[in-house]
Amino acid sequence: MSRSHFRSAWLSVGLWGKCVTIGLAFLWFFMFGGIIYGQHESPAVPSDWMTPAERTDYRETPRYAETIAFSERLAAASPWVRLVHFGESGEGRALPLLIVAKDGTFTPEAARKASKVVVLIQACIHAGESEGKDAGLALIRDIAITKTRAELIDRAVLLFIPIYNVDGHERFGPYNRINQNGPAEMGWRATSAGLNLNRDYIKADAPETRAWLRLWNEWQPDLFIDCHTTDGADFRYNITYQFERHENAPMSIRQWMREIFEGRVVPAVEAEGNLVSPYIVLHDETDPARGIDEFISTPRFATGYVPLTRNRPALLIETHMLKPYRSRVRGTYDVLRFMLAEVNRDPASLIKAVRAADEEAGSWGRSYDPQRRVALEVEPTEGSVPFLFKGVRYRRELSEISGAVRIIYESEPLDLEVPLRNQARVSVSVAPPLYYIVPPQWKSVIELLAAHGVMMRRIEEPLTVEVESYRFRDVKWAPSSFEGRVLLSFVADPIHERRTYPRGSVLVPVAQPAARLILHMLEPQAPDSLVRWGFFNAIFEQKEYGEDYVLENLARRMIAEDPKLKEEFEERVARDPKFAADARARLRFFYQRSPYWDAQLNLYPVGRILNPIAVRSIELKP
Repeated sequence: MSRSHFRSAWLSVGLWGKCVTIGLAFLWFFMFGGIIYGQHESPAVPSDWMTPAERTDYRETPRYAETIAFSERLAAASPWVRLVHFGESGEGRALPLLIVAKDGTFTPEAARKASKVVVLIQACIHAGESEGKDAGLALIRDIAITKTRAELIDRAVLLFIPIYNVDGHERFGPYNRINQNGPAEMGWRATSAGLNLNRDYIKADAPETRAWLRLWNEWQPDLFIDCHTTDGADFRYNITYQFERHENAPMSIRQWMREIFEGRVVPAVEAEGNLVSPYIVLHDETDPARGIDEFISTPRFATGYVPLTRNRPALLIETHMLKPYRSRVRGTYDVLRFMLAEVNRDPASLIKAVRAADEEAGSWGRSYDPQRRVALEVEPTEGSVPFLFKGVRYRRELSEISGAVRIIYESEPLDLEVPLRNQARVSVSVAPPLYYIVPPQWKSVIELLAAHGVMMRRIEEPLTVEVESYRFRDVKWAPSSFEGRVLLSFVADPIHERRTYPRGSVLVPVAQPAARLILHMLEPQAPDSLVRWGFFNAIFEQKEYGEDYVLENLARRMIAEDPKLKEEFEERVARDPKFAADARARLRFFYQRSPYWDAQLNLYPVGRILNPIAVRSIELKP
């Protein structure tokens, strides 16, 4: 209908008809759309202190320069706010950090001395997902300028990164997020070097990640929140969330998140007019009735890295991309507001949970117990609980475009009771050693451990010691690169042997709070280990070769001298047609069993030391 036709039709309706129409519209909003339009705005905001998003009625989100300018205004106007930079991006942009605190607690030392909880909130790691930026700026304004939320920093120090992926943020445009309903223009997912920062937390290839690690090591936050916009299915929730809730995360922080976030924050956020759900991953993306699968993180992700390696609770906020931008920003604001309120209400419970997680991890390296198993990875099972999914009506049909079944979402609400598959079992675990030892030539590994803040010691004399380690087989590289690296899979067979490590090798004691991080980086089977990310690729490359005519003669001598070897070879030829037809494989059979074969091929150079040792060493400063 054209605008003129709509105006004529509206004018032709009588007063009673207009009242009925308006009433039905409000009823629909409150029944089905109230979760979107029932949210409150910040109280008592002077017009000159509206955020850039608020000034445009949430049609736009500010660019980098405008964000920095607003942050500078906050810092200039309030003694509670400081704007600093914690590093530089690949293109040389400053990485901004707003520190919000009372009583001059603007340093980690001051915060600890005042027994204040430190909360780190991060926005725009995916720069097109900008709700966290606009919600955070409004919240800090309400804390420090209008002081309507001033109590939120009574017992806490707030660290806020308004834009983490600053280079991706400035790849600004209207076509960066095909699935997203506003703002009019937004940033890009990856950095200027093409890296997704939310896959970089262990390998730390990006300068932004290295800067973030320095920030984390300096402040050691007690709570971390990462703000995102989800892709995926259509449903009525405007806010979804995720946190680690299985055995691979410390029990104390799992319990704290269940009790404080799910028990107290979620009801408060919903009371503000939001509809909240655990993160939605459809078991079948074309049929919501088949249920929801829980998302389980690994340390490559921000909200996996923090709980799984640094012993801190981490919350992932995922607003729903199809909801209006206002609803998504205000929903994020409400989650941040009520989370900070709970931290201020009971900081002792968070400090207790964090301390317990640190103490548990730090205790592992004091003695070796082969029965002590630390979970490094869990995998989902078919176990589920009933879940009332608040979706929208949909239909399925065969697409003439793709040739596959497609789902068509409609606007009418639909409630479905579906299985939520939220059970998991441990798939990778390890008994922590007392130490790992890394030979000095693996400099990139040692430098990366230092970047993560791991405490290490460099030995000042050669060390001959019994170690556990691994020999790899069935090594396969992925067919294409992922985040600038080619990942590999393998089978790691444990071995025990006596090795001599040269002077300058690095001892990594497990008895430290970073024990989980050390295990995730140096145990090859861990989901984001440095072996999997390609830091040790050279150990899988054969460097010496035998010519066929030389190996022919060698094979004949070996058969003549060892009848059992001859029997083994003939049995292999008989049972393995592929081997029998491969001349190089047949010669390689003998080469591998000869003293000429490289004994270090596929051998993990890092050792696990299970017994106390005495060796002269010096501490390395992270």
